[in-house]
Amino acid sequence: MQQQQQMVVKKDAVKKDRRMFSSTDDNAMMKQVVGTHSPDGRDVELGPILSIIEETLRRAIPANIDGVINGIQNGHIDALVGEEKADFSSFEDFDGFPDGLAHVIHKISCEFSCKCSGGPDAHASTMAILNILSSYPWEAKVVISLAAFAVNFGEFWLVAQLFATNPLAKSVALLKQLPNIMEHYKSIKPRFDAVNNLIKVMLDVTKCIIAFKNLPYQYLQDDIPPKSTALTHVPTAVYWAIKSMVACVSQLTSLLGMNYEHISATSEAWELSSLAHKVQNIHEHLKGLLLLCMQHIEEKQHDEYYLMLVRIFEVPHLDNLKILKALFCAKDDIHPLLDGSTKTRVNVDVLRRKTVLLLISDLDISHEEILVLTHIYKDSRIQPDLHYEVVWVPVVDNLRTWNDSQSHQHKLEQLQSMMTWHMLHHPTLLEPAVIKYIKQVWHFEKKPILVALDPQGRVTSLNAFHMVWIWRNVAYPFTSMKEDALWKEESWKLELLVNHIDRYILRWIDEDKCICLYGGDDLEWIRKFTTILSKTAKTAGIPLEMVYVGKSGNKERIRKIGTAISAEKLSHTWPDPTSVWYFWTRLESMLYSKIHQGKSFEDDPIMKEVMTMMSFDGSDKGWALICKGSSEIARANSELAITSLTEYDNWKGDAQENGFVPALNTYLSKLHTPHHCNRLILPGISGGIPEVVVCSECGRTMEKFLMYRCCTD
Repeated sequence: MQQQQQMVVKKDAVKKDRRMFSSTDDNAMMKQVVGTHSPDGRDVELGPILSIIEETLRRAIPANIDGVINGIQNGHIDALVGEEKADFSSFEDFDGFPDGLAHVIHKISCEFSCKCSGGPDAHASTMAILNILSSYPWEAKVVISLAAFAVNFGEFWLVAQLFATNPLAKSVALLKQLPNIMEHYKSIKPRFDAVNNLIKVMLDVTKCIIAFKNLPYQYLQDDIPPKSTALTHVPTAVYWAIKSMVACVSQLTSLLGMNYEHISATSEAWELSSLAHKVQNIHEHLKGLLLLCMQHIEEKQHDEYYLMLVRIFEVPHLDNLKILKALFCAKDDIHPLLDGSTKTRVNVDVLRRKTVLLLISDLDISHEEILVLTHIYKDSRIQPDLHYEVVWVPVVDNLRTWNDSQSHQHKLEQLQSMMTWHMLHHPTLLEPAVIKYIKQVWHFEKKPILVALDPQGRVTSLNAFHMVWIWRNVAYPFTSMKEDALWKEESWKLELLVNHIDRYILRWIDEDKCICLYGGDDLEWIRKFTTILSKTAKTAGIPLEMVYVGKSGNKERIRKIGTAISAEKLSHTWPDPTSVWYFWTRLESMLYSKIHQGKSFEDDPIMKEVMTMMSFDGSDKGWALICKGSSEIARANSELAITSLTEYDNWKGDAQENGFVPALNTYLSKLHTPHHCNRLILPGISGGIPEVVVCSECGRTMEKFLMYRCCTD
């Protein structure tokens, strides 16, 4: 998208180019201008000179000209000009002009004051100045000319402002008839306004020309577009800038000794305004090309920074500081982090030689994720052997619109107030190259990821969320080796499903009760299922507890169904919606952890059961999982669950002989038919989607479809 926008800008620039520099300008005249250019390689430091020019012009143009005139008439100009004292601190490091430059400025100043005094040919005066400056580069020509103009303009207003109180200034002013000019100032004010406006656009175009000179050559050479395009138009810009200076001086000198009753101030002002419009158009065009140059340079710098990040992660380090500084301190902010507990700015040194979990997300990270991670993080603080820190890294794609939207800042501050760990102070501290690295190498897209770095800054997990959600702090130090070891200790049992979610279920397991977890969002099926299961349990003489675990997705609908279940006393529910979210998120994490390990449906029983549970959740119907203890587990979709319980008499004898859950499993296997439809919805997440997924019912390869969903609740 960004490349397409740049192409449009470039095409517009080319069209504007042809209109401005081919159709409106006399090509023969510009050949004459370029013919004056014979640089000898000299290089003039223009920055300090331009600063003095700006200061001169700023002080020469009175902020309150009416006050100046009244002060002149009343003889107390010093008080009216203002009490502001001259500040020369910005010029302390300026060692003076290069040898001979002051003479060149004086020579051009004389050219302005003598040949521009009402002369009919502004072009000839401009060409004379360009010939004087033939050995200088284009940007120096315009700055030196502007310096000479500032001398003339400054002297004019210096005498005008001081003649009421300074005898020498008064004598000079009388000789130049400046009091007469001040007396008729209101009638010729349009001229002065036009001059001042033209000076502004002259300065703008001058700064733009210098900006091209200061572009870093290592990222953009002179013969590479769009810089090469801009440089072909710099002579035109220099010509019209100098011609504008000629016009301004001509206007000022033409006022001397004139009969002000016959001056046509409006027509003269119109000519200057027309010239200002011309120079303004040139400046806008050059500014557009400069923007393209800056974008080109930024892309090169971002590519360079990105390659540096790639290299820095490939080599070993004594600690993690170099990597953390590369990620967060590119903008030379010595305190880029915010301590969540104290809300104070801190340096990355606080993370030195610690395991660091980078919580990477956009501003739409869910409150459930923050709440659960907060509990896990707080538990780690009371365990002295857990030396890890969490750092939230907010990634915002379009930072240019940040200042235009107060909602962004409000949302950022709201999220920061919820977090107790460290966080990046502001998304703008992330370099675009860092965002590119996070997306391309760490595969961040939309869902939050938790990248684990060891104390030396090495990546030990591209998404430790899977480990954290399943095993919480037991997963420390969040490495692939630790993940493998934890899975070797696990089997498909009820504790794996509900660990850290519902302590009552763990107690019921110890009490050897039958436990039923069920879900879905069909309230009528829920009423029917819970009623028939309760009756069957009574008939079988087994102690039973039922818990509604909801469904992933529509939180508000699940909340309403849970409220109805509690009101009708159908079963237990989880009143906290975070528990429902956590249940299904842990199942997703189990699946993606297995995918990351390279496991498959055929050879991993846990993965098979997890995919079955997620296919239940992906359907429009309900489902049930019935357990005895922790390892006897039977599960069925809505239809089979109702059918098997309704036909309890058919397997009652088996239940009395071998146990309720084993007998239920046996009977369910007889009810399975080849005709079924299972859906497995896998949320897009870092870690990859498996190319082949088989049906949990029959083992056949499932068809793959794409689904786009927007869930705002």
